[in-house]
Amino acid sequence: MKRDLYIDFAKGMATLSIIFIHTAFWSGQLYIPAEVRVFSLVFDVALFYALSGITSGSDIGKTFYRLLKLQITYMIFVTLLFFLDYFFKVFGLAFFSMEWLQNFYTTFGSKYAATDISAVPQWENLGNWYLHEYSNADTFPVVMGSFWYLKVYFILTVFGVLVLKFFPKHINWFIGLCVALTLIFNIFPEMYPTGQVGYVAFYMTAFLAAHKMKGKKIPEKIIPVLYGIVALALVWMFFFYGNGIFYKINRNKFPPKIPYIIWALFSLVTLFVFYNRLKITKESFVTHIGRNAIFFYFAQGISSSLVYFLVTPLKDSMPWWILMVLIYIINIFLAFIISGGLKKVDGWGWKALQFLRIKTAVK
Repeated sequence: MKRDLYIDFAKGMATLSIIFIHTAFWSGQLYIPAEVRVFSLVFDVALFYALSGITSGSDIGKTFYRLLKLQITYMIFVTLLFFLDYFFKVFGLAFFSMEWLQNFYTTFGSKYAATDISAVPQWENLGNWYLHEYSNADTFPVVMGSFWYLKVYFILTVFGVLVLKFFPKHINWFIGLCVALTLIFNIFPEMYPTGQVGYVAFYMTAFLAAHKMKGKKIPEKIIPVLYGIVALALVWMFFFYGNGIFYKINRNKFPPKIPYIIWALFSLVTLFVFYNRLKITKESFVTHIGRNAIFFYFAQGISSSLVYFLVTPLKDSMPWWILMVLIYIINIFLAFIISGGLKKVDGWGWKALQFLRIKTAVK
């Protein structure tokens, strides 16, 4: 089956948007105005869940195998991350001092300053990472700060494929159930559960609605209606919550509440409007990113941590918007280089696991 380059293109654009968000909301807090940081959320993570819905099917075996491969790739990555973090601390303690290391980590701000630095490997952290308990990686704080997406993706994909397999004629009912739960959680905030329930309720809606769009195209007459609904929803949001809600969009993202959901509607509508309408016929830098989106997602956590050390000395020497563009370009470049390295490490890791599997197989 011929690969749909629009999906790769959309994933690539969504990944570039995530890199911009993490450029703005991490090191960008030191110099980028709040208004710009909020606008960076226009094209956000909901796109990935929708794209997953478009590309998913009802084959449970194929889906679970894909998730198993992703889990192993993730475990290879966090193992590498664990040892990079550990060896950096050993290096700092051996050649510098505890004070030097603590001063190094203050670059990320007091919230992420390392307080428990030890030359002894904290194996419990690695075990927790394997099971998606994202305790902070001191040297690369953005990595674990962005991994909430992965846990929700695993949960959502498992539930999603079960719905597609066993309830193919009831998808609309499940969409209605997810919408109802999202509304109930928001109308009665005291009922909003902790954990991943709130995330899955909203993002499952995007996943299943996108699956219903698979192979279809939104009629041109409907497009103005959809954007009109988004515009009315935004007007209602500002009228109901007040103008101050604009600066609280990110707070309403974890977990997703009504203001963030309304804010995300524009990107979801745009994704569906261009699906099967915008024809991408050639490979490009953007489609390459989309094809390797998971490695770029891992890599941007490292690169978004590294750019802190450029922002700190430069933020007072040039206009904020010039620095923002410069750091964003550097962040993309670093993510590109790191993702290539991670892909190679992943390949070596899989070869090592395959070797162990063959050598330890019962004959």
